[in-house]
Amino acid sequence: MKSGFYVNYIKRIMDFALALTGLFILSPVLFFVAVLIKCTSRGPVFFRQERVGRDFKLFTFYKFRSMYYDADKKGPGVTSQCDPRITSAGRWLRRTKLDELPQLVNVLLGDISLVGPRPELEKYIVKHRKDYQDILKVRPGITDYAAIDYIEEERVLSKFEDKEKGYLEEVLPEKIALYKKYIDEAGFWTDMKILFRTVLKMVKR
Repeated sequence: MKSGFYVNYIKRIMDFALALTGLFILSPVLFFVAVLIKCTSRGPVFFRQERVGRDFKLFTFYKFRSMYYDADKKGPGVTSQCDPRITSAGRWLRRTKLDELPQLVNVLLGDISLVGPRPELEKYIVKHRKDYQDILKVRPGITDYAAIDYIEEERVLSKFEDKEKGYLEEVLPEKIALYKKYIDEAGFWTDMKILFRTVLKMVKR
């Protein structure tokens, strides 16, 4: 890790300030999305799920609900492009990544950072616990190298007959390698580069 002082202290201050500013600026968008979800499908506006955070501590992860109510109990923990559990509004939310906006609340709470390895389900981490002993020395994040490279993850998973097996055996190991790359390079300029590349990738979609 390049800068332990930055990762442990400065980064948290930046995360809090940027997340608070983002929630304020994007509040009209958040309201619009909440109304859209309520008007187009039954169930809560937010999707809550337990994920594994820094030092293997569990936390509640927030997203806008993009699937039918209780869909997470009726299928695998990963989704592909043609997953029938995704609502019509949810497909648009996932394509634009607007379903990810509530994670800014997680950033405020200190569960995750703006930049860091994506938080994962405990059942998948168990399969790669040795790798995650290094990865979870830092806070998970909204975006990182893996999030950029796998921005079309649902399309990638569509090629597998068994989506969960494909994720565990092929996709996740590649993401883990990218998580470790981030940890090796973690620092202010690395985070700025990743945030810039993430915005650029979103604009080009």
